[in-house]
Amino acid sequence: MKIFKQKLSFWQIINMNFGFFGLQYSFGLQQANMSPIYSYLGAEESKLPYLWLAGPITGLILQPIVGAMSDKTVSRWGRRTPFFLIGAIFCSICLFIMPYSSSVWMAASTLWILDAANNITQEPYRAFVSDKLDESQHAIGFLTQSAFTGLGQTLSYLTPSILIFCGVSKLAENENHIPITTLIAFVIGAVFSLSSILWTLKTTKEIPLSEEELNEIRASPRGTSAVFTDIWQALKNMPPVMKQMIPMMFFSWYAMFIYWIYIAKCLSTTVFASRADAFRNADLLSGQIGAFYNFIAFVSAFGLAALAKRYHAKYVHAACLTLAGIGLFILPGIKDPAMVFIPMIGMGLSWASMMGNPYVILAGGIPKERTGVYMGVFNMFIVIPMLLQNISMPLYYNSLLHGDPGRAIKQAGIMLVLAAISVVFIKNKNMSRS
Repeated sequence: MKIFKQKLSFWQIINMNFGFFGLQYSFGLQQANMSPIYSYLGAEESKLPYLWLAGPITGLILQPIVGAMSDKTVSRWGRRTPFFLIGAIFCSICLFIMPYSSSVWMAASTLWILDAANNITQEPYRAFVSDKLDESQHAIGFLTQSAFTGLGQTLSYLTPSILIFCGVSKLAENENHIPITTLIAFVIGAVFSLSSILWTLKTTKEIPLSEEELNEIRASPRGTSAVFTDIWQALKNMPPVMKQMIPMMFFSWYAMFIYWIYIAKCLSTTVFASRADAFRNADLLSGQIGAFYNFIAFVSAFGLAALAKRYHAKYVHAACLTLAGIGLFILPGIKDPAMVFIPMIGMGLSWASMMGNPYVILAGGIPKERTGVYMGVFNMFIVIPMLLQNISMPLYYNSLLHGDPGRAIKQAGIMLVLAAISVVFIKNKNMSRS
């Protein structure tokens, strides 16, 4: 029997998803700053992917576990919200510590805890949207998260440049050679991470479970073994649409991790090749173009929601991925700093789509009582490609790519186009117009 939930107003959906702003500010800080932080601390360029292993491994382990646990959590605060708060608190602590890292391994260790905290928050948050909204509002719900992803990451990428504009020296650094602008940005992120989640908890309550649902949860097996059994059952009984999405997710997220790891290195060898301070300038420019594509994601998310409602979401997603792929392929050939922003338009559209449309496609095709575990399993399709990229790329970076970060960015562009092609082959009734 199909259950119709009360439709929420636009501003109720905004309040519900506001916590995603702080969560994505944190992710943006990682994407923009972890490779530079590792480099400032003396890490080798070819080994950078290994130092990014924290995200994929913690995601692979925690996302399905936390999703399964949240499905069966019964508390006075609800199923999902306790996880939001716990994750946000640990995330804020780690963001404050990160720029004070004195060695590569201190930074890498802090990143492990930070990514664990983000994963504890993120997966129940995805399930929360599906729990709270009627299926007809899934597109606006998930793409509102895309908008906050764009806004949070825009500000996180842009914060160092704003600080420099306000008078902070771009050359000022602490005793570990980490720029002062980076340190301040992480402290700001620590504040945003917790405060935005607290706003969502204050303004939005979960839909109370019915007595029948509560009795079903209480009667179900509990404990560690039950969690892993639930995950195994979800994997074994995976809906067909999830299986069809695997190639798309593999190509998309392998490509995105290449971009985040090597964009600053690429710009230092293309745009700033002749400058003595090439890497510092490339670091700032990569933050600015990251802010730009996230701003495009922010302003385009609601337009993509309308397109996803009017047309098949998969075609909107395929078009966005194609534009991003073409943009990344041509980016290493651009020498003018101002012109580098043009390919980022496609990246912004693609990023907005990646943060929303796959979940629009998925949400109507999974059992509502198991939304948490299936969202966690689905996000394994994000972290496994990242993990494979971390492990595989150091093996061929120097041989096949000749140690050239520009070639790595071109590879990312090709993989996004392959992701777009893969989208066309997904077939599911939930992708039709709603």
